[in-house]
Parts: sequence; structure tokens; C-alpha cells
Amino acid sequence: PYRSAMRMLTGSCYISPYRSAMRMLTGSCYISPYRSVGYENAGTVEFLVDKHGKHYFIEVNSRLQVEHTVTEEVTDVDLVHAQLRVCEGRSLPELGLTQETIRVNGCAIQCRVTTEDPARGFQPDTGRLEVFRSGEGMGIRLDSASAFPGAVISPHYDSLLVKVIASGKDMSTAAAKMHRALSEFRVRGVKTNIPFLQNVLSNHQFLHSTVDTQFIDENQNLFIMKPVQNRAQKLLHYLGHVMVNGPTTPIPVKAKPSSIDPVIPTVPMGEPSLGFRDVLLREGPEGFAKAVRAHPGLLFMDTTFRDAHQSLLATRVRTHDLKKIAPYVSHNFNNLFSLENWGGATFDVAMRFLYECPWKRLQELRTLVPNVPFQMLLRGANAVGYTNYPDNAVFKFCEVAKENGMDIFRVFDSLNYLPNMILGMEAAGRAGGVVEAAISYTGDVSDPMRQKYSLAYYVKLTEELMKAGTHVLYVTRWHSSQTRILISALRDRYPDVPIHVHTHDTAGAGVAAMLACAEAGADVVDVAVDSMAGMTSQPSMGAMVACTKGTKLDTGIALEKVFDYSEYWEVTRGLYAPFDCTATMKSGNADVYENEIPGGQYTNLHFQAHSMGLGNKFKQVKKSYSEANKLLGDLIKVTPSSKIVGDLAQFMVQNNLTREEVCGGKADELSFPLSVVEFLQGHIGIPVYDGCLPSPPSQVLKSLPRIEGRPGATLPPLDFDALEAGLRLLHGDDITQEDVMSAAMYPKVFQEYKEFTGSFGPVDCLSTRLFLDGPKIAEEFQVEIERGKTLHIKALAVGDLNKTGQRGVFFELNGQLRSVLVKDNVAMKEMKFHPKALKSVRGQVGAPMPGKVIEVKVEPGQKVEKGQPLCVLSAMKMETVVNSPLTGVVTVIHVDTDNSLEGDDLILEITAEE
Repeated sequence: PYRSAMRMLTGSCYISPYRSAMRMLTGSCYISPYRSVGYENAGTVEFLVDKHGKHYFIEVNSRLQVEHTVTEEVTDVDLVHAQLRVCEGRSLPELGLTQETIRVNGCAIQCRVTTEDPARGFQPDTGRLEVFRSGEGMGIRLDSASAFPGAVISPHYDSLLVKVIASGKDMSTAAAKMHRALSEFRVRGVKTNIPFLQNVLSNHQFLHSTVDTQFIDENQNLFIMKPVQNRAQKLLHYLGHVMVNGPTTPIPVKAKPSSIDPVIPTVPMGEPSLGFRDVLLREGPEGFAKAVRAHPGLLFMDTTFRDAHQSLLATRVRTHDLKKIAPYVSHNFNNLFSLENWGGATFDVAMRFLYECPWKRLQELRTLVPNVPFQMLLRGANAVGYTNYPDNAVFKFCEVAKENGMDIFRVFDSLNYLPNMILGMEAAGRAGGVVEAAISYTGDVSDPMRQKYSLAYYVKLTEELMKAGTHVLYVTRWHSSQTRILISALRDRYPDVPIHVHTHDTAGAGVAAMLACAEAGADVVDVAVDSMAGMTSQPSMGAMVACTKGTKLDTGIALEKVFDYSEYWEVTRGLYAPFDCTATMKSGNADVYENEIPGGQYTNLHFQAHSMGLGNKFKQVKKSYSEANKLLGDLIKVTPSSKIVGDLAQFMVQNNLTREEVCGGKADELSFPLSVVEFLQGHIGIPVYDGCLPSPPSQVLKSLPRIEGRPGATLPPLDFDALEAGLRLLHGDDITQEDVMSAAMYPKVFQEYKEFTGSFGPVDCLSTRLFLDGPKIAEEFQVEIERGKTLHIKALAVGDLNKTGQRGVFFELNGQLRSVLVKDNVAMKEMKFHPKALKSVRGQVGAPMPGKVIEVKVEPGQKVEKGQPLCVLSAMKMETVVNSPLTGVVTVIHVDTDNSLEGDDLILEITAEE
């Protein structure tokens, strides 16, 4: 009963236990039902047998069925050979095939491995077999079809790859052998029914022989299939893609990553010494703040893991390289105030350019550095984005960040706009983190001519931040030489609150400025390890250690440890040569005291100027930056407000505009950068119109709406459940709460990241040089895809271009030849292909499977209802009706009858009914 039921329902899994096998073979299997037409051959009669031994006739086939192998395994009778002898005129008794001689030994199961996708109603899948490796062993028989690496599975023939027959002493033994054999199969390039078969073989009802014709309907969990990882082949696809098309992440300058791997300094065995995080875990944020204030020497926040590489290397440093040095930091710098390693631009760049999960970076570093507090940059109500989010999204983000290991939340707003800052502070505090409110500094408190941002302004701002519940005060973007004035005033007014100071070393005076701040009462200053310090990064850690040694500010850090730490980063920095600011900048510049370009933006502005053809006009861009700042009302300049000023400055240089020309009535004639327009609308907070731009700026905004009050206050709460459900529908059930937050912050970037990993898998296991530049021909290397699983790879060759715009790339993987087909992007631009349906475009209907169009049921301009048949496809003896996904009007039909389509080829487009 099992075999027939399973065959009828799935066409995939056959079992012939005990009585069925015997009845089929003896007295029933070999008959001549068509004597009247002269038919003489072997045939198959199928019965269902109930638990009482009663037989129920199903059908007669005038041939041996494909599942004859199970009968052979349990009876030791070669049915094919017997069939041939019968055709020669031999009788069954002459062949020794009588009822008395037939003995059933144990149980046999046959599984037909086909290129069918169970998740899509067993629709046939076509393509090229990139890998085919079968499972074998005791009790396993393989009857192969045309399955081998390089074989092309056509839509016009049977989708069978191989029949696998497992035999054992009983049902459970045979099922276990079959499950093991199927798990050893490696089929890459097309989807197969193996995951479904494994679910059937694990099903309790199936194993206990109690199935009936409702088996599949009653066991829909059979279609909950564990996704195939396919990590090795996907990795080869990525390497092949880089070899054919170059780096996947944009390279700003023509430079090659260094081929020298950094030496990781020795890390002692055992657990690292206790640090300030242990204080935080034990005593909470308030106790942590007291311990920091009571600490006798100067404390450091190390920015090497975030702001330093964001400023010097375009935020491109990968988790792969951070993880290598993290244990050394944990063991040798346990007395750091914090390690800044997250937030800011690192969140979106991780997904956008490095194809990493930012949350995984936080999780893995937390495991490697358990004793040093982690610190992140939170853009107030903008979280880690460049836009406004619903309030509940900001609160949820901080909650999830805290759960994943974040400790200190440095909260700032680019305009010092209190409503935005207070929301971020409340979110961080409610999550249980240390709230570090940031005063974004600009101007010069010692200059009586600049009264907009006076000492009184900063003191008043600090009062508001203290009322809002800050644990630590943070002063950022320091360029003034008058460092003592503000720090001294804050220390006198708030003697019990830790003060933390940050600067970029663009002008070269960072060490002197930080020493002055420490003398004035700062508890913590920001530094970067020597080889990642200076210029637009932070002051040198080694210099600060040396300058304070033996004084009341002594850091307690050993210089030789800094040297080893720096040596690692010196070599590592060479891996990121294509992104290094030194490619276009050779030194810092003290003119930042005049133009007030933040160090973090200075590098980006330099790269942007070169990419826009303004590299030789960078001096003019810097001068225009100062003018643009005045035009916009003299802004606090931190991301994103600093970018807004920079966009306007480059716009002015590119269009040869002076400040006077912009002020002289040309505003209504100019197409200002979008960032400037949105700023004037109020997208990042209440803008200040003290400059020359019209106030209110009606000439710039024209009829565009303006936002009143805090931008995010009017946004409806984000429905996390609906967002998660949508993500699961798109990407499967392995969506985590971290994925939901990534999609909430950056929907488009997250979608592109998931599409990338779907095609190439996780690539964070690759070395940075291989990730960026790919392997050289004949190069051999190793990749550890997980602990204890190492791939040995050799790049062999890149093939010629084929007629579909692809090149074969050949590798040796663990001693086996592997190949992948890679689209040549340059060649593809010159070739014409059928367009693909875009999942993101509503109304585009794509082919659900490869096949031939045999009927188009609609015409352009025709109204269709949701679920109405649109066309019929045929492939592998199977016809599929493509139905309309929505109600609307057919606008364009892209196919004709007899067109052959690949999966997802665009069939037609429908405009939704309003």
C-alpha cells in the first residue's frame, strides 16, 4: 500500500515491503493480458493490500515499472534478466520463479532523485549540474540516469537524476540507510526533491507503515525543508565573479590590496583580566560612571575598531580583520574606558559594501572581548540611519543592540537639536545602556565675535542633557585651540560627572588638545592605535601613553603593547590600500580651523571631489565649504549636517557659484542638492536660517511641504510583526530579530544584502585580499568556512565567453574539479536577453519555471481578475498555468506562443486597478 500511495501523490518515493513485493512477483507480475493483439511480454499489476491481507486492484502496466528495483532487492531476483528470458520463450518455472522459491528478505525503499522543487509544487527545475556527488555504502544501490558535473538538465526530458535503493533487515534500517545516503548527495546548480524525501523518511507515520492516500495532505510539515547551505559552491561563484568582473565593492582609487598578511601578536592562555565592563555589569550605569570619575589616571576610548577606519579607510575594515586582533586587545588593554566598534557608518556599510551582518560583528567581538565596554555612535532619533524613524523603531533598535553586547550609547544630533537627542537618550537608557550625551562643538568659545555658539550656549545645552539623564558627558568635533575653556567650565559646574572628549587630528594638534583637555578635568579622551592615528583619524595612542607616563594622568598602558598592536594594524591597513585616504591626501591640514570641515568628513569630501572631477579644485571646495556653512546659517557640523554643507559646497564649485550669487536672487533658478532641500524642509530637525538663503526659504522649497517640530514625532509606529512576516515570505524562516531591525533601518540595503548572500553565501570567511581582488590563476589557498571545516582551493583558469555572455571559471576544491559559470558584465551590456521579472515591481509576472509557452490567454488592454489564467507553460511532461497575482489591466505582453523561457523571465505586466 505504501509504494502505490506515495507514487500517486509525489512521484518520488517508492517502497515495496513484504506482501506487496511477493504478490507482484508471484502469479500476478508476468501476464499476457493482450493475447488478442499478440502482446507477449512482462507486465506489472499493482494492488493495494490492507491490514487484513485483502487485495485491491489499481492498474496494469504492459512493462516493468521503474520501482522494480525494490522487488529485486528483497527477493534477489533479477527481473530485467528474467523478462528477457521470458521473451525468449522460457517459462517462469524453467527460470525457477515459482511461488515456493520466492523468499522475501527484509525491506527495500527506492527514492527517485529528481530536479524538481518541492517548495513550488514539484515544478521541474532546469540548468547545469555544477556538482554531482552521490551517496553510497552498504545496502545502497544506485541506478543512474544522466547525472554528472556539467550535465545540462533540459526542460524537455524526464527530470530523473538517479534512483537510490536502500535495503535492510527491516523498515527502520532501510529508511536510516536511505536517509544517510541522501544526506551525502551533493547536487549543485539545480534544485532537487532530496529535502522532501528526507522529511518523508523521518516521518513517524511513514516509518510505522500507517500511511494512506491522505498522507501528504495530513502532513504539510513535509514541505518545511531545511535549506541547503551550498557554502563551498557559492563561495566559488563569488570568487569567479570577482575574477571575471572585478571587485564587488566600489573601489575609489586604482590600488591593489597588499599581499602581505599581518602577524597576530601572541595572546596569553586563559581568561583576560577584569575591566570596566565587569564594573558595569556589577554596578550598572550609575556605578560605572562613579568608577570612571574616581579613576586616578587618564582613560582612553580606542576608536581603531570604528571611527579611525571610518575616517581613514572609508569604513571598509571587515570583521574578519577585527576578530584577529580582538583577543589581544582584550588581554592587554583591559583598562580601556571603552572600545568603539559599532554604529555610525559601520552599520550600513557592513551590509552595503562588505556583505556582512552588522549584528554578527557585534556578537562575535563580544565573545572575543568580554571585559572591555563596547561603545557605539547613535544618531539620536536617526538611530544608525540618515533619516527619521518611528519612535518605537529607535527604542527597539537600542534594546536589540544592548541584548547583542552593546554597553555605551554615545547619543548625538547633528544640530544639537534637543528633542532628537532626548529621544535617543531615553531609548538607550530604557535598554539598560550607559547614556553618553554628546555636545557637538563648533566655532570658538574664545572668540567674542562668534556668539551663536558661545560658552553660555554649551553650558545651557549641558544643563538640558543632565536633566534628561546622561551618565557621561561627551564633547565631540574639537578643533579650537582654546581647549581648557569649555572643559573647565563643565568640570566646575558638574564635578561628579565623567567628561569624555573626542577630536580628529586633521590639523595635527590632536595630542596637544587632548592633553590640555585632560589637564582641564576630562576623564576620557579618544585615541587610535599609532598606525591608524593622525590626519583625519584620532590622536596617537602611543603618543598619549608616552606623554602621560609618570604623571598624574598616567594611563597604566605599556608602550610595548601599543607597538605590537600598531604593527598588526600597519600591515592590515595595506590590505585596504584602495580605500586609504593617503591615496589622495598626503597630510592633514590646519585650515580646518578656518573652514571647520570635520575630520570624519574631510576624507569623504576629498574622495568625492576627485570622483566628480574636482580633485584639482579641492582648495576651492574647502573655501566654499566655509561659505556654504554661512549660507546655511552656521551649522553644527556632524553627520548628516556636515554632509549637507559639503554637498552645497561642491554644488557651488561645480556651477561656479559664489556666496553672493546664491544670495543675490538666484535661488529660485537653481536645482539645489536634495540633501540641502530636505534640510531646509526640516527633515533632520529645526533648521536655523541665519545665513543668506531666503528665510523662510520659499525660493528654494517652492511648493514643497515643511516639517514642523521633531521629524519623527508624527510617524506611525512600525509594525514589527508585519515586517517580520514579510521578510519570512521573501527570505524564509531563518529571519531573526536582528534581521528585522536591519530591514527597519535600511530596507533597500538589507534586501540587496540578502540577495547577495542568497547568490554567494557568507563571504566573511575569505581573507580581505581574496574578498577584494580575488585569487590569481594557479594560486592555492585555504578557507575555513566554520571551525573544523577548511576548504582547500586552487584557481585553475577562466574560460572563453559563450553565447549567453558567460565564462566558465575552473577551480580545484579539496582535490575535486569544480566549475562555475559567471556572467561577464561587460559583455552582457552588448548582448540582448529576455528581461527578468522584478520581485520589487508589483504587476510584473515572471515564469515560475523554465519551459515553453504553449498558450497566451490574454491580450494587451484586457482587464483581468486576481487568480485569472494568463498563459500556459509546458516542461518535462508538465503543464503549468500562470495566474494573475492581482486585479488590473494587462499593459504589455513580452512573450509569444512557442517562446522558450527561463525561470523568472518576464511574461507580461499588469497595472493594478485603483
